Amino acid sequence: QLQLVESGGGFVQPGGSLRLSCAVSGFTLDYAAVGWFRQVPGKEREGVSCISSSGSSTNYADSVKGRFTISRDYAKNTVYLQMNSLKPEDTAVYYCAADLGPDYRSDRFSLALNEYDYWGQGTQVTVSS
Repeated sequence: QLQLVESGGGFVQPGGSLRLSCAVSGFTLDYAAVGWFRQVPGKEREGVSCISSSGSSTNYADSVKGRFTISRDYAKNTVYLQMNSLKPEDTAVYYCAADLGPDYRSDRFSLALNEYDYWGQGTQVTVSS
């Protein structure tokens, strides 16, 4: 069964840091680009960051560039999102998603929601003083 499970969310003060984890089971990350997305009530889900199955290509939304870093651990089949210098506007439910493809460790990646086939349940991040 294909499954993604996010963890690491929580409450943090502005300027603080959190590291989100996305643990994948039922498939290997060698064939999956993974993206992080976020959503606040009343707004559309937006792309935050993504990483190719090769791990060599990444992309970030302008709002998080220089503050967030995406990475992956093949041995643990896990993708991380390190979030630094957090701002109140980063408050949202964060989701990871996987885009499975046929190619082993390709450089394909996208922040488009409709490219992603499998989604986690989300983890809440709250940034407030």
